[in-house]
Amino acid sequence: MPASPLGHGYELVDAGEGRRLERFGDRVVDRPAPAALEPRRDQAAWSTADLRFERLAGWLGPAGPWAIDIAGLTLELRPTEAGQVGLFPEHAVHWPWLKREVRDRARGPSVLNLFAYTGATTLALARAGAAVTHVDATRSAVGWARRSAELSGLHGASIRWLVDDALEFSRREARRGRRYDGFVLDPPSYGHGAGGRTWRLDRDLRELLAQCAEIASDEPWVLLTAHTTGLDPVGLADSLEETFGRPAEPGISTLRATSGATLPLGGHARIMTS
Repeated sequence: MPASPLGHGYELVDAGEGRRLERFGDRVVDRPAPAALEPRRDQAAWSTADLRFERLAGWLGPAGPWAIDIAGLTLELRPTEAGQVGLFPEHAVHWPWLKREVRDRARGPSVLNLFAYTGATTLALARAGAAVTHVDATRSAVGWARRSAELSGLHGASIRWLVDDALEFSRREARRGRRYDGFVLDPPSYGHGAGGRTWRLDRDLRELLAQCAEIASDEPWVLLTAHTTGLDPVGLADSLEETFGRPAEPGISTLRATSGATLPLGGHARIMTS
């Protein structure tokens, strides 16, 4: 098994030639991965896929939901029209660091998770002891996240579930004088917020970071991830440093396959607690 914060519930089996082969619980999934530029290393493994996604044809294989157990959580997964299954392993590589930041606080910190989607990171933070505000513009995604919270025994955890536009919500929190100890930001390149507002990363990221800095407590920690071409990790780190006035660490989120292949999955930057 590869070294993974998800343990035995997830495995990147192989990657190459523009695709990734992954095991989520008891299902093996073959789907596109533009960053997988190297040749495949385990050709035989690809014939074991239960589900395969093609951009023009959609999904081939069983379409129903299934549950997986990972990192002390039980998550409901299911194929989506966009080729996702509801869990983003590239985000989970940050869970050990996020959990340390939560547990290093003298009290349970308040964390704002924006663009939180199906909520695996929200649940990992709540399991570690954080009070999480989970914000996503899509009602169905928030409902999906709440379902996984119930499956994980976290229905009574300190989580605020909000269907809202990330930027508008942050502005209102500033007017209310709210403060957060930690931020998890995974903005898309483009999107539509609650109420029909259009989000553009190249246009709106700077303002969003400024709003987060305005509602930050003393010495907050921040995780910013992005998967947009042209936004390198150093640029993300520079944006954090300019806004929060503290050093930020850049990096590439990478998964290593059982076959030995590596799969880069976007840049990130983070500010740690001093």
